[in-house]
Amino acid sequence: MRNDLGMVTFDAFRASARADAEPPAGLSCALTALWYDARSDWARAHDCAQEDPGRDGSWVHAYLHRKEGDLANARGWYARAGRQMPEDSLLGEWEAITRELLGRDGDSGVGCLSP
Repeated sequence: MRNDLGMVTFDAFRASARADAEPPAGLSCALTALWYDARSDWARAHDCAQEDPGRDGSWVHAYLHRKEGDLANARGWYARAGRQMPEDSLLGEWEAITRELLGRDGDSGVGCLSP
């Protein structure tokens, strides 16, 4: 599931969301939120995103409200994350966020408390 640098790969992350009952250990709150979102558990994803007060949590929080259709709320969270609301598909955004966060998750040091 982890590459030579000890980081979870994108394909392994996506496969875990399809097959495993719990997210991989040691993920940041933002990645844990994306894992639950991939399992269609918006409420749990939202809870996890809220546990991360930083830009990553705000980015995922924004994505979740965009997915929910609450664009005004999403715009506020994108602003907190220092990002613009994307015009690509929700799936495309999920993949872009996941790939970026997985690429640096080994340095986050932030675990999610709400499984």
